[in-house]
Amino acid sequence: MTDRSWLPLLRRYGSVVVLALVVVVASVAFDTFATFDNFRNIAIQSSFPAIVALGMTFVIISGGIDLSVGSVFALGGVVAAYGSRWGTVPALGLSLGIAGVFGLINGLLIARTRLAPFIVTLATLLAGRGLLLSITEEGSHTYLVPRDSFFTLLGQGSIFGIGFPVWLTLFLFAVAGIVLHHTGFGQCTFAVGGSEEAANLMGLPVVRTKIGVYLLSGLLAGLAGALNAARLSSGVTILGVGLELDAISAVVIGGTLLAGGSGHATGTLAGVLLLGVIQNSINQIGTLNSSYQAVISGLFLVVVITVQTALGERRTR
Repeated sequence: MTDRSWLPLLRRYGSVVVLALVVVVASVAFDTFATFDNFRNIAIQSSFPAIVALGMTFVIISGGIDLSVGSVFALGGVVAAYGSRWGTVPALGLSLGIAGVFGLINGLLIARTRLAPFIVTLATLLAGRGLLLSITEEGSHTYLVPRDSFFTLLGQGSIFGIGFPVWLTLFLFAVAGIVLHHTGFGQCTFAVGGSEEAANLMGLPVVRTKIGVYLLSGLLAGLAGALNAARLSSGVTILGVGLELDAISAVVIGGTLLAGGSGHATGTLAGVLLLGVIQNSINQIGTLNSSYQAVISGLFLVVVITVQTALGERRTR
């Protein structure tokens, strides 16, 4: 191994190592941390933002950003709860349908008109939140999922004592890893993020790839919202605020470069779990409120970006 061959390994698995260290420290510091019930709670609470962050991983690898996922997540949950009165399929269909429309709009505007992703997704963030307030009468009406609905099992059911959303999240990440590294779509995503101009010169389907990643991001945000509505048995209108920032933080902490062209799903999952473990550890202390989690997450983000920049410069030299 050369003196610089460890740099890609550090970038790829650094978040996993930090996660393991934080878990060990928390296990020693708090008697109630290293228990099956606590780990199960961390897993179920992290599963919904993890699904959103998975879509964000594809977008950031392609060199873009998606600020609309928080609004799409909340909107997907509300329309899923509304559609659950007719059954599970209509609930999921409404959620994925409207989320897919938002993702498709993002992709078409960014890929076809070459508008800045930040501006486009900021506009759809506002549009999604406005639509959410409109259909819920300014947030005063909450749609409830029928108690006897099979739809609730998607969020509340479990297999071997572990919630169904956790299993679904692991499955989605496994599929995403295969798609990113073993399919043409995944390789095009890396190529577009690395250099869109070079990807065009090579004849790669740049426009189709960019539309695809934003469509995928919207669909995953809508799916996460629907699962969360099934777990809560209602479409809560105040959820999703700031979720896009949490997703971006988890992706970057997981080793994906904000500049695009490099990243992986495993790191994103570790990033989400790391933020979840930090939040849980803060709750274990008892004397600190949840706002400290945002402060620590921000510090982690600054450190990770600084390290990524330093590693990139060293690799270049």
